[in-house]
Amino acid sequence: MSTFWSLWIIGLTLTNLILVFWVLMANRKVAVKDDEAPENRTTGHVYDGIEEYDNPLPRWWFKMFIATFIFAAAYLVIYPGLGSFKGIAGWTSHNQLEAKQQKAEELYAEQFGKYNAMPIEELARNSDAMKMGLRLFANNCAVCHGADGGGNYGFPNLTDHDWLYGGEPATIKQTITGGRKGVMPAWAAILGEEGIHSTTEYVLSLSGREHDAELAQAGKKHFEQNCVACHSADGKGIQAMGAPNLTDDIWLYGGEPQDIRQTLRDGRNGVMPAQQELLKESRIHLLAAYVYSLSLPLDEQ
Repeated sequence: MSTFWSLWIIGLTLTNLILVFWVLMANRKVAVKDDEAPENRTTGHVYDGIEEYDNPLPRWWFKMFIATFIFAAAYLVIYPGLGSFKGIAGWTSHNQLEAKQQKAEELYAEQFGKYNAMPIEELARNSDAMKMGLRLFANNCAVCHGADGGGNYGFPNLTDHDWLYGGEPATIKQTITGGRKGVMPAWAAILGEEGIHSTTEYVLSLSGREHDAELAQAGKKHFEQNCVACHSADGKGIQAMGAPNLTDDIWLYGGEPQDIRQTLRDGRNGVMPAQQELLKESRIHLLAAYVYSLSLPLDEQ
């Protein structure tokens, strides 16, 4: 915060407190003329025939107001509230959060430590551990992959056996820890609209879907020149690069001809954020086991 805004907040806060205090003190008593009878001390306001008396605040009410001012003054000295002044207690919301996180880590360290020592394959079949894994998944992953792990448009389904980077336990853990960045470049400038259409037909042919054979033959040349580096010559993809298999019927952004043309024309960019700093090792291990369990047969879960 700049010096100007710090002084502005300090001045505004103190001015308001002083003004309110002055109003309170100035009206703590009511001046009465010697010749004025008590019953004539009214404000002049009448509501439904009821006159409003001009009496001071009850003493207990006045004292409560004074107490709030004392509390406010003490609060602004101890805690941050006056611009850049941090308060004599040194309290910050970040310090409080870190203290609570540290307390939670100490509380759950033993339990997480027990699970962290178990292999992911074994952990995935532990019902108690998977209950914790489910909560971790719901809090951190469900917004993209769905509550059941079934995925959404542009976000992979975690319940099948189709993995962009591999479905081995160590690979899943690596994905969660470091994140992933998938890039499909746009080919419109290189292929042109005609090339986009013919390559789409060839991609459709790879999974045995209905396609135009003549256009597919022309698209095969484009595929061999531009796509095999990532998707391999047979179109089955390369997991080391996160390039999807084009020979099955699983599509991240839709498998209709218009969807494939859009992917080729404009490209795609996908990001799986790294969870290393957010979840730490013990929770990532448990979460990786839960994700691994999603694609296991029901009798093995």
